[in-house]
Amino acid sequence: MIGKLTDLETLAKGKATTRKIAVAAAGDQDVLEALKNAIGHGIIEPILIGIEKKIRSISDKIGFDISSFELIDIEDKFEASAMAVKMIKEGKAEILMKGLVSTGVLLKAVLDKEVGLRKGELLSHVAIFETPYYHKLLGVTDAAMNVDPELMDKIGIIKNAVEVFHKIGYDNPKVAIVGSVETINPRMEATMHAATISMMNYRKQITGCIIDGPLAIDGAVSKKSADMKNITSDVAGDVDIILAPDIDGANILYKSLNFLGGATAAAVIMGATVPIVLTSRGDTEKSKYYSIALAAAIA
Repeated sequence: MIGKLTDLETLAKGKATTRKIAVAAAGDQDVLEALKNAIGHGIIEPILIGIEKKIRSISDKIGFDISSFELIDIEDKFEASAMAVKMIKEGKAEILMKGLVSTGVLLKAVLDKEVGLRKGELLSHVAIFETPYYHKLLGVTDAAMNVDPELMDKIGIIKNAVEVFHKIGYDNPKVAIVGSVETINPRMEATMHAATISMMNYRKQITGCIIDGPLAIDGAVSKKSADMKNITSDVAGDVDIILAPDIDGANILYKSLNFLGGATAAAVIMGATVPIVLTSRGDTEKSKYYSIALAAAIA
């Protein structure tokens, strides 16, 4: 069980072989700088797919020596994405990374029923935060993929997040399904979802974690707040993973932690046969590096 994001580097370096990352449409300065940083720490080896002239030009500009790495010249962004998926299907890479291509185009290649990387029906975003205001790492899901998840979607999102935490050493992570209130209100569907999923976990229909909800965010992360509200829970005040009610709630929490809470995050897309790295221009260099390190650690 890791206690800080720097431990991801140790996990990644502990692999028997350096993980290869197939980068679709790699001609992007932010992406190439993130790769340069990760390679400098010895945690991945890239396969660069995209417009060769552009990739070489950017690499020269940032002082990134790519001479020893495989580079596949493909101009079309969907074809570059399909090639990255193909490299993974053929066992030549263990991680997929989004370059200068829209998420929709990349996912079209990932979710192709015949040649894609489908594992289940649902992909979801899992972020792990290190913040000075919480006593351990904190997972948040799903801030990027599922807009308004239904009951079964939320179960899939939880399972994807729990899989990540299992792979970084958490045997039985604590999951809080959060909302605006702790009480069950039939007029608030999110509270009904939370109660149902919590009971399914209690009856061992969902295993590998401890789930409680509905919980408000203060009760989820603060034992003092939970005690003041007379909440009896194994999760409250000691949560590992927060499931937000929808993409708005998760995204607001994600960005609030980053921009107001002094946090650093690592994030991947789960639900495919390999982890997918989608770094954002708004992410710090640390977050981009730790996202690649997380993917390498769990691949």
